[in-house]
Amino acid sequence: MRNKFNFLLILLRSNPKKHLGIFILSSVLIWLLASVLFISSSIQKDIFATLDAQADITLQRYKDGLRLDTPQSWLDEALAIQGVEKAQGRIYGIHYYEPKEEHFTIVGIDFYDEQIEQELQTLLKSIDIEKFLSRKNMIIGSGVKEFFDTYAYTNSYTFRPPDRSKEKVYIYDTLPKETNLIGSDVILMDSDEARKILGIPEGYVSDIILKVPNKKERQMVYEKLLISHFDSRIITKEDIAKHYKNLFNYKGGVFLILYLIALSTFLLILYQRYSMIKTEDAKEVAILRSLGWQIKEIIWFKLLENFIIVFFAYLTGVTAALIYVYYLSAPLLKYIFVGYQNLNNKASFSPSISTNDLSLLFILFVTPFLLAIVIPVWKLAITEANEVMK
Repeated sequence: MRNKFNFLLILLRSNPKKHLGIFILSSVLIWLLASVLFISSSIQKDIFATLDAQADITLQRYKDGLRLDTPQSWLDEALAIQGVEKAQGRIYGIHYYEPKEEHFTIVGIDFYDEQIEQELQTLLKSIDIEKFLSRKNMIIGSGVKEFFDTYAYTNSYTFRPPDRSKEKVYIYDTLPKETNLIGSDVILMDSDEARKILGIPEGYVSDIILKVPNKKERQMVYEKLLISHFDSRIITKEDIAKHYKNLFNYKGGVFLILYLIALSTFLLILYQRYSMIKTEDAKEVAILRSLGWQIKEIIWFKLLENFIIVFFAYLTGVTAALIYVYYLSAPLLKYIFVGYQNLNNKASFSPSISTNDLSLLFILFVTPFLLAIVIPVWKLAITEANEVMK
């Protein structure tokens, strides 16, 4: 057995070009699927980690499919419902840069809220609240910064509220790169300033978030809110999680279909390659038969030969995927999940590697790969050696 294995290694070293095409195609396919797997896992990990900090219930005012400003009076009504521990209004919205048809997400922050202040201090350790509030300042995402730099807004930017007035706001800092995935197009500023720019009148907020610690009471709170306001839309944390899962399943499913088409085509080529009798492989098998090798020995020998090729192709593909996703931030391919319709998103992906996923990827690729050559090799092995050598 050892001699046969040594013979196999000598055979592979003596003619490396023989399997070069299959090695390259296998590596590319594994790299492609592994890259999408790493991107998807990383995004899901980061998004679902932030989901824990989301509100238990979000209350919005809707009419004719459009979100309207929500009256602040709804806050007191929500707090009166049993089970609601905290209710808070939020100020946020979209600001369009009309000349280039780009948009930013403006989020108003109440810097005097202790919980918000603690969260920002963790996010931006260098922020000085007093200095920040001393004038009209904002903290911008990496995509917004790149956009501002392109058009020479290096120190400040002048917004145009709905009443067409001008609001000059200074750039205080940039969000850290760890937030690029969800904060690339975000602008943080004082809630009063955000209210002016977005045109939200006094006595109204963008929506209301509720904290309901007891999960068993959330359905009851949901129903009471729905009865109280016929023009409302109520979103639970579970609804958001379900939406994200459906989105990932849809995008991942579309890519998987394309991958299966490519894999099927590759396996068909592989099958055709070994089905051609008068090839170098056929003559190789005939020589082995002439030397007294049994059919099952030849089959196992050829399977082992191809297993070595696909194994190293797997290692090459996975290694290339790791570098491509976690070091190069997956250029082009990341837009399958991140999107590219707005500001450039220089998202960096946090490592999220599952040994179960890698094992499954190996099995799902190697198994059909080897099965595709079993029947052609068996046909070669049972063919008389003198017929092949003619």
